[in-house]
Amino acid sequence: MNKDESKAVTEILHELSNTSHVQVRSSTELAAHVSEAAEDEDEKRTDNGQGPLRRRTDYRAVRNAPRSLTLTPWQIIHAIGLGAASARQGAGRGLAEHWGSLRYIQALEGSQGNYLQLSSEGRDLLRFYKATQSGEIGTGFASLLAEKLVRSRYPDHSVSVIPADVALKAGWALRSTSGTGARPEPLQRRPHFFVEAWQPGQPSKILLVSSKGTHSSVQQVHKQLSTASAHVESVHIGPYGTVPYLLIGTEIPKKESLALHILEAPGTTALRPSGKASEADLDLTLDQENRVADVVRHAERERTTIPGFQVLPESFAWFSIVLARTEAATLTAFTGGGKPTAQYLTKDQGRRHFQHDVHANTDRLRDAEHRIHDIDFLGTDHVYRLNGTRVEAFSGLKKSLYTHLHHGRVNEYRREVHELRDQWPGGSTAKQWSAVSIRADGTVLAIRLQEE
Repeated sequence: MNKDESKAVTEILHELSNTSHVQVRSSTELAAHVSEAAEDEDEKRTDNGQGPLRRRTDYRAVRNAPRSLTLTPWQIIHAIGLGAASARQGAGRGLAEHWGSLRYIQALEGSQGNYLQLSSEGRDLLRFYKATQSGEIGTGFASLLAEKLVRSRYPDHSVSVIPADVALKAGWALRSTSGTGARPEPLQRRPHFFVEAWQPGQPSKILLVSSKGTHSSVQQVHKQLSTASAHVESVHIGPYGTVPYLLIGTEIPKKESLALHILEAPGTTALRPSGKASEADLDLTLDQENRVADVVRHAERERTTIPGFQVLPESFAWFSIVLARTEAATLTAFTGGGKPTAQYLTKDQGRRHFQHDVHANTDRLRDAEHRIHDIDFLGTDHVYRLNGTRVEAFSGLKKSLYTHLHHGRVNEYRREVHELRDQWPGGSTAKQWSAVSIRADGTVLAIRLQEE
């Protein structure tokens, strides 16, 4: 191994643990600009004979929005990888997609205490790849900001960020199965996440998140957030138009620092079962459902049905189980996938892709154990070359929590992880590791040079 190459990679890994800031912007002016962008888009659509989009228009500036988000580049990569672990279990085969988050190791830079921005590596992109980068980085930032905001509002709750498409597939077909053409437009636009604030044995509080990212100007952020307002309109939990949501746009300038733009529709939607429905048993295996993608809307004393996804109170217990088991699938996919993940997914959610322990990019799964910050973690490691130097990355879950999920004990996982929510170490490095990220869900992502 060349000494200069080793030093360069050492510096890259060190910078992954630098704490930097990302600006958070939310204002009545932002809401007005987004409304203007929506009007412009609908006018163009009308001129083209398409008609205006169905949107939620009750967004406003976020109350008590933080002025900045403080994090490390490695935490963002952790969030991107966790989101990809179960959300892309199709051709990408889950775990290979999860490790795809490592492509961003050299994309972001920010010296200690400064504002985060694209590195020269991150700026040097082919045009076709920029959309992928902005979307994935934007999704990572959005999940971290949404989690921070919800956690600040419900400090006695645990908070889970759950891929919306994976959860929805447990009850609805998201694509046309007849091959006769595209489905109605509202069914093609969906939020990116459900954020669940929960306590064991209590009804969860739910909100939607739609995220966007762009390398372009702030005007493009306004356009993207106006489109995001159509994504959140497709899903309704309880009565039409009442579930709260966040619209988050990540601005990734070529030379300036990154900025997060956020709007919200405030409120509270609790998954409190109707009537005498019992508390949801999160250990209950779910069968695939085939629900009608219709939403009931009441307007001027008239009841109409429109395309969309709606969870009514009589299905709140079912949806609580869907969310918890989708999260369990995400966590086990992050540690290595395989049969421990398959048990939590329905057929349409992609169970078959995890039935066998065969994935691209790795041939040994869930065979790595590491003690980090005096916590035993179990998961999968991945060895690859970064600028010619061998590097080891490890993704895992606290061993006791993994044991619960391996054996299908979602109730026990949630009970234990909720008790631990204020006890996780916050260090961004650890003995023998260059960069470490530990999340409140018990997952860890760590990286280091591999000894030759």
